Amino acid sequence: MPGKLIPARCLKILLPALALTSILLPAAAIPARAQTETILYAFPNCNFACSPDAGVALDKKGNLYGITSPYGIFSLTPSGTFTHIGLPESAFAPFGGLILDSKGNVYSTTFYGGSSDYGTVFEMSPTKTGWTGTVLYNFTNGLDGGSPGAGVVRDSKGNLYSTTQYGGEFGAGTVFEVSPSGTEKVIYSFLENPEVGYYPEVGVVRDSKGNLYGTTLHGGTSNMGAVYKVTPAGTATILHSFTANGEDGFHPAAGVILDSKDNLYGTTTLGGAVGAGTVFKLSRTETETILHSFTGGADGIFPQAALILDKNGNLYGTTEYGGSFDLGTVFELTPTGMETVLHSFANDGTDGIYPLAGVAIDTAGNLYGTTVEGGGGNCEGGCGVVFKIVP
Repeated sequence: MPGKLIPARCLKILLPALALTSILLPAAAIPARAQTETILYAFPNCNFACSPDAGVALDKKGNLYGITSPYGIFSLTPSGTFTHIGLPESAFAPFGGLILDSKGNVYSTTFYGGSSDYGTVFEMSPTKTGWTGTVLYNFTNGLDGGSPGAGVVRDSKGNLYSTTQYGGEFGAGTVFEVSPSGTEKVIYSFLENPEVGYYPEVGVVRDSKGNLYGTTLHGGTSNMGAVYKVTPAGTATILHSFTANGEDGFHPAAGVILDSKDNLYGTTTLGGAVGAGTVFKLSRTETETILHSFTGGADGIFPQAALILDKNGNLYGTTEYGGSFDLGTVFELTPTGMETVLHSFANDGTDGIYPLAGVAIDTAGNLYGTTVEGGGGNCEGGCGVVFKIVP
């Protein structure tokens, strides 16, 4: 197994110069609909939190919850009151997103920490006087897996599901389940084999039958990344292997999402028409459709985050670079593939720059997200922001 490295997407992937210079086609500016971006919070320093590289989650009252590494969970009220919530005492370096249950408990993973320093699954619970943290599971990097770099999903019984980047039967990562009582079960162990995915850096989504779906940055028949499915019984299937053929995307740095018909949607960091990344759809029959190929200009470049769907089937996401100032975008994509840039981030001293995570959406269609830099503060390049976009 390779040295234990922080997931690439959490270090702000610096793509090779060759990939940048291969993008030759200029992009015309895509008109944005009337919309307003508001900076809800600009991180002032790194005393408690800064440079959020994961997205945010909303509770029923409109409070936002996010995560920064190594500082842990934070909350932000609709009026902008910031609270540093932290982590359980032994947990360290959360790189994935978080989820909330109906009682306001927060769940995620850490890449390091725990009894063996190979990461944890943890819960943070609100109390009358603050928050209390519980480590639900400590990874050992043995058969149980090690170093989870992604957040979790939760079923109706409270079981949590995700991946570890290392460990498992073959040392190439796992798909796992952790019960509410803290019992872990490995559902699938990845093989370090170029014909399948391995070392999963991102998490999974779960359908109504308990099947789990995810991506790997590498692997597949061309070693350019893959979309996989794992059944509750632990049978793994490669649904799509990406190819660097000038049309297909490759190297997906984010996971996939499901619609009501079990179609999958995701992004690739590279590939497509000019090598600037894609948004793709994978049908139930495993037919891939490229919904959008980024051109490397005003429409964005190098998407690294997962997408979200609204009730009308529109997709929303971010690109880390590109846009009017080459500092990242928030975009919308209709079901037919028409893209609109909702916001281009600008290094104007207040706006954030470089959105590494995706966005969340509320019932009114407002979008919320984070950037790893910008917004001012005493960090070089800015300490990052939490933003809101009102269409």
